[in-house]
Amino acid sequence: MTPQLQQSIRLLQLSTLDLQAEISQALADNPMLERNDERSEAEADAPSEREASIEDEPQREAESRIDEMPGSGGVYADDRTDGPETARSDSLREHLLGQLGLTRAGRRDAALVALLIDELDENGYLGSPLDEILGWLPPEAECDLDELRAALALLQSFDPPGIGARDMAECLVLQLRNPDLTRLREAADPAVLACARRLCADHLPLLAAGNVARLRDALRCDEATARAAHALIRRLDPRPGRAWTVPAADYAVPDVIVRKTRQGWQAVLNSGAVPRLQVNTLYAQLLGNQREASHAGLHAQLQQARWMIRNVEQRFDTILRVAQAIVAHQSAFFSVGPAAMRPLILKDIANELGLHESTISRATTQKYMLTPFGTLELKHFFGTGVATDGGDVASATAVQAVIRQMVANEDRAKPLSDNQITQRLAGQGIVIARRTVAKYRESLRIAPASLRKAHAAR
Repeated sequence: MTPQLQQSIRLLQLSTLDLQAEISQALADNPMLERNDERSEAEADAPSEREASIEDEPQREAESRIDEMPGSGGVYADDRTDGPETARSDSLREHLLGQLGLTRAGRRDAALVALLIDELDENGYLGSPLDEILGWLPPEAECDLDELRAALALLQSFDPPGIGARDMAECLVLQLRNPDLTRLREAADPAVLACARRLCADHLPLLAAGNVARLRDALRCDEATARAAHALIRRLDPRPGRAWTVPAADYAVPDVIVRKTRQGWQAVLNSGAVPRLQVNTLYAQLLGNQREASHAGLHAQLQQARWMIRNVEQRFDTILRVAQAIVAHQSAFFSVGPAAMRPLILKDIANELGLHESTISRATTQKYMLTPFGTLELKHFFGTGVATDGGDVASATAVQAVIRQMVANEDRAKPLSDNQITQRLAGQGIVIARRTVAKYRESLRIAPASLRKAHAAR
């Protein structure tokens, strides 16, 4: 492959954020390349295009949220949180070393605690067994396992409670060692506290299974005490180090925006994501037709600048063509939602556009579309089909949307089993195996009926 073709393929693979970094590096390395900050005539006419939209007010709202859209999941993302977490200004290591400096530990003990601090993972757990850490120490240190256990005990006395645990059970038990009664009100009852400690130390798998009757028998306590202990445990933090290690939020910049016009749904490029590049006219004019060997490097940079401009334009042209084809195939989705998603595979778009499947794959990976249902990765619109009784085909995404809706509307006291969901889908003309329903349910992160029933009873 020629260097130009290699660059074209590489740029198509990049996400918009990675492309911006690539272009910034090219601008820094190549004086022949520069940004063009002047608006094109097409962009100047953009307001008149928006006036032709029959739903331009909602669209303007959507466009104003471009910089706020996280990830590719949109409003149908499986991972939902009540709000963003904020990382501390200092690191977990700095926070713990600061406490270590306030103790009366000797130099040797402090060095061992610092060693253990460096072995903590992002959740605050000790990442390696003590005997393995002991094997890392040089023989001349003459350290034994008891010294490491003592260092770990000191570390586990630090804030936040639960730090330095070797597993979740130990993490929860540590938090119940000296509970903060202002935050953990249930711990004021000695019977509840003792029950919670036994539960964390010995019966966490039974708690996860949700079998309240077996759990009560194992703990040998009444139902009220068992429920209070469970409520106390739910207030604990199974990942005590996360407040210091919350990663920066990942944001997806939409490459294309879908608008509803009089002609139907249409995809247009997000002008804010398209870099404006041009050749530096002054340098280009100075070079002119000079072909001296001393100018060979500058001529090479001029050629590279032209390749970059051409390949960036080709990248966005390919993404737009693919996006327009997707919108044409999935127009019902933009009007109705995931339940109207149609089966679509890469080969369909490749054949329609006369491109190779690998090109379609590159053009849809980490490329995003702003839709009425959130910012979605172009890959989201592809999926295999499921046959229906009527001879039609429904996409796996549509079937998953139906399953999600069924579970959302079920009787919490009598949740639907996989077999019942299978039967209800058959009643709607969608005939699939029970194991397929289980696979879709798991991909939606929906617990089995037994666990949903147990959770509802709490």
